[in-house]
Amino acid sequence: MGCFYSKKSKRKSAEKENLAPTTTTVETTGNAVPLGNNTDEAPKQYSWDKREKVDPKDYMLTGLKDVTVGRLPGKLNGQQFVIQECENCNIYVLDHSATITIDDCVNCRIVLGPVKGSVFFRDCKDIKCVVACQQFRTRDCKKMDVFLCCATQPIIESSTGMKFGCFQYYYPELAFHFKDAGLSIFNNNWSNIHDFTPVSGETNWSLLPEDSKVLDLVPAPDPESDFKSVRISADAARSIVPLTKGGRRKDSEESCLFVFFAGEYTTANARKLIDEATSKGFVLIQTKEVSMKPEDAKRVFQNSADDLVEWITKGPVTALELNGDGVVEACKNIANEVFSGAKVDLLFFQGFPPSGPHKDAYLCFLF
Repeated sequence: MGCFYSKKSKRKSAEKENLAPTTTTVETTGNAVPLGNNTDEAPKQYSWDKREKVDPKDYMLTGLKDVTVGRLPGKLNGQQFVIQECENCNIYVLDHSATITIDDCVNCRIVLGPVKGSVFFRDCKDIKCVVACQQFRTRDCKKMDVFLCCATQPIIESSTGMKFGCFQYYYPELAFHFKDAGLSIFNNNWSNIHDFTPVSGETNWSLLPEDSKVLDLVPAPDPESDFKSVRISADAARSIVPLTKGGRRKDSEESCLFVFFAGEYTTANARKLIDEATSKGFVLIQTKEVSMKPEDAKRVFQNSADDLVEWITKGPVTALELNGDGVVEACKNIANEVFSGAKVDLLFFQGFPPSGPHKDAYLCFLF
């Protein structure tokens, strides 16, 4: 049994030298017909032979310092990407990808477009980033500020000084990139961090101040860079992902729940309600897009379940929790004003005034 570093066998080498290609001919009347090794035959073409050749260098950034780099929309198209050993760089990956790993980077500002799988930071420090992904992980990292949209619970391991805020970002192709990556703008667990290696008496992570601005930490690309043509905004009002309060303490004991059932205008209607409610001073706590079964409907919608079972079979529901004094009555009025005569397939509303029903019975499944 050999290995990659075993010495060549002289005997086998000699045998290989003696196995030179030969051509056998059969004599027939008038012509000699060659058998085997016919060089006139065209090689067989397979489907993978026709694929465009991929240069690995197009899908990695390595050993860079003091530069603005990245990839423009349309350059990755769902491929994997690697960033490693970069220092004091501004990095903008403005496309959707399969997975991204970031290793041994120091003092960098990074923007990552939607990632279908995982984003994994390893051995990085002094990083400020904007990330949208299915799974977020760090290991052996120090001092990171992360504006995050993550479909699952973010995980940190052997990492300290980690701070998290809600994703706030926009560029024209971003909504399409979320769809291409299979991510929902309403599924964001940015504040629900799991510390895989907690230390007793110490806090390895915290939430960024509520008034933190993305561009204060991750600046827009330099006007002279290759990204000058991309219209970027970090204004919360323009962000593809709704700005949520997450795990921060609620300002009021009064909340309400809206559930939009699947339809052609579900996303647009949910965004319209969020805009109307937040413009009146109410706070969006959390959002969720989730598929439901009939038994789930009975648990969440209770007395209204029988009327709603048919609707949950049409696709995932989109749920919003809003908070603030007077939010129940105000949101009833908003719903009547905004959606009266509008294209809304079906809308469920439940208010939770301080003295009303306990909201956990409704929210535990949805959120």
